[in-house]
Amino acid sequence: MTRMQRPLFIALLGLMLGLGACTSPSPQLYTIAPVSGAEHKAGPSVIVLQQIGLARYLERQQIVRSSEGYKLDVLENDWWGEPLSAMLSRVLIEELSQRLPQSTVLGESGAVTVSPDATVELNILRLDQDTAGQVILQAQAGVNYKDQETPLLQSFRFSVPPSGTGVQNEVAAISTALGQLADKLAPMIATRSPVR
Repeated sequence: MTRMQRPLFIALLGLMLGLGACTSPSPQLYTIAPVSGAEHKAGPSVIVLQQIGLARYLERQQIVRSSEGYKLDVLENDWWGEPLSAMLSRVLIEELSQRLPQSTVLGESGAVTVSPDATVELNILRLDQDTAGQVILQAQAGVNYKDQETPLLQSFRFSVPPSGTGVQNEVAAISTALGQLADKLAPMIATRSPVR
């Protein structure tokens, strides 16, 4: 290496080391797991879960830890493994299929299209921790039946304490809360009446 090349080599080496130090570690990816519940023997033959309406603050890759105190606490390096709305739909379809074994539950955005006997619409208004550390799931549901003009509407609020600190425990509590929502939706769909 000549005298002229040495400073250039040192400069390039310093640049490469600097770039390596600036890169952040790969994000941790998380997924919501389905939770089993009680089965209901009745139910419409074909149910379609429409695309879930998600509060805008939740529409991001990063997991939202909390929305309390007029501030979003977002986990920079802890991400959902897929878009949250799609993941919630996928898990709820699996949970409702398990709870309503006489029904076929499909997603609106899936490749299979049929004329449903019941259509489920869902808004997720909140899905994060409160100041006490409880995971809060707030939702609104509407069920439209093919043979009925007036939809059945109901609001839900669930509070689930994580089993410990850390993102994995928060995601586990979110999974439990979503299972509780499925527990309420299944009899509402099957019996055509609000569930208390």
